[in-house]
Amino acid sequence: MRILFQGDSITDGNRYQDEERRWDLNHQMGHGYAFMVNGFLGARYPEGRYEFVNRGVSGNTVEDLRARLDRDILDVKPDVLSILIGVNDCLRAVRNNQTDIDADRFGETYRRILGETAAKLPGIRILLCEPFILPVGQVKENYAVWKRMIGRIQGKVRELSAEFHTILVPLQKTFDERCGVREAAYWIWDGIHPAVCGHQVIADKWIDAFLSHGLIR
Repeated sequence: MRILFQGDSITDGNRYQDEERRWDLNHQMGHGYAFMVNGFLGARYPEGRYEFVNRGVSGNTVEDLRARLDRDILDVKPDVLSILIGVNDCLRAVRNNQTDIDADRFGETYRRILGETAAKLPGIRILLCEPFILPVGQVKENYAVWKRMIGRIQGKVRELSAEFHTILVPLQKTFDERCGVREAAYWIWDGIHPAVCGHQVIADKWIDAFLSHGLIR
């Protein structure tokens, strides 16, 4: 079973991206939640013969992901596809001094990714991870705008998950609840990028979703 992780810097995790460096298996999964999922499933279920692939790219929006659909999703031919995307769509809007986001455009682009993937890779199982933020750093400074934008994006992800019968990995509520135990910066150091323990939170939720939907071999 080939499991492909897709997304932005949260998924990328500073992995080696160059073709000529893919022999170095120590640096192919990055140092985030994808790495942690790989370690857990690979060690706990070695008989499953899982193959893990990380093609997250730092800075990507949903439009960027759509542009590399053929090379980084369809050509990989995964059995399971995991996507975490959306926070950079909000970030770019904020940097352009926008107070809202075109959630419909986001949703339609995401729908095209999922539709083409389902059509060309029949039988694929897809996990959609909910994008998230916490009120730290630049996010805290403009939190009302950020919260409105990410909320609209999260709504589209939930809608698409239902439409395409994917497995939804909810994350925002979990991070909000964790802030009752430790401060927000402990989990997500700049409001966008998880700290190590934040990545473990994502990995735990991802693994729970994977196992509870019977994807284990």
